[in-house]
Amino acid sequence: MNNTKLISGDFIEKNTVFTELITALKQAFSNRNVLVPMRHHHDFPNPEMHADSTLLLMPAWNPSKNAGVKVVTVSPENGQFDLPSIQGTYIYLDAVKGTIKALLEAKRLTVKRTAAASALASSYLSRKNSSSLLMIGTGALSKNLIKAHAAVRPIKNVFIWGRNFEKATAIATELQQENFTIQPIKTIEEKISNVDIISAATLSKIPLILGKHLKNGQHIDLVGAYKKDMREADDETILKAVVYIDTFQGGLKESGDIVIPLQNGTLKEENIKADLFELASEEKQGRNNSNEITVFKSVGHALEDLAAATYYYNKFTTN
Repeated sequence: MNNTKLISGDFIEKNTVFTELITALKQAFSNRNVLVPMRHHHDFPNPEMHADSTLLLMPAWNPSKNAGVKVVTVSPENGQFDLPSIQGTYIYLDAVKGTIKALLEAKRLTVKRTAAASALASSYLSRKNSSSLLMIGTGALSKNLIKAHAAVRPIKNVFIWGRNFEKATAIATELQQENFTIQPIKTIEEKISNVDIISAATLSKIPLILGKHLKNGQHIDLVGAYKKDMREADDETILKAVVYIDTFQGGLKESGDIVIPLQNGTLKEENIKADLFELASEEKQGRNNSNEITVFKSVGHALEDLAAATYYYNKFTTN
């Protein structure tokens, strides 16, 4: 362990260039060499909080090059402790020797790679001239999703909604020096029909994005709702849209945004147009025209973690 690098969340925060990280993810998704077993997903009781917590183990292996596993807990009630719901560590490995090359703080790693994956999808699925964004949610992901989307599209106007208006206001204040205007809003309905991109990162069990409010040409980025009984978009949204997912491996099984429509017949598996592997390798195309509504559902994938860990490890060891 003497040679193990400790890569902090502060280092990750200060050294993220989203255009670079998005490119790293694009290269990873277009490369079929990485082995990614299905992630372990274990809910365990947390009676003191009256809500289950979740343990996630996410391994990935690039044979004879690098490997890693992320160990994460998700505790939805952590807000009352003024803590993020996600806690964890990424163990970055030498794939030849099996030695530990680095330990990376997983919360920042996760939010950065998740935001980058959404932006990568947006580069194929949103209209190229998309200039407005509605961010639904005020957790750790929100400001990263805003910045990542702005890295691939000419975003000029951002609106942010959260159940706590003060949190939305605080994020707007934090991002006021960016190259876009940002405004907190008190209801989703006041802006949802007037923006080009809608990004949602919440733990909602009730749909927040309603299809009746959508207009032609919008792109919907669904990032939260990581359990089968959670969802951020209703059936009408799915019916109106062309649906894409990050991976078929996890995307069909883990989130209510896809699982529930599959179960009730709103969505058929064969009608999911492509995943990020197919988009990044150009096996399938993204948006067909300026009128269609596109939906991208992200549940996360260990390939993203390994690509991001490699990106940060290289930065750390060359600084």
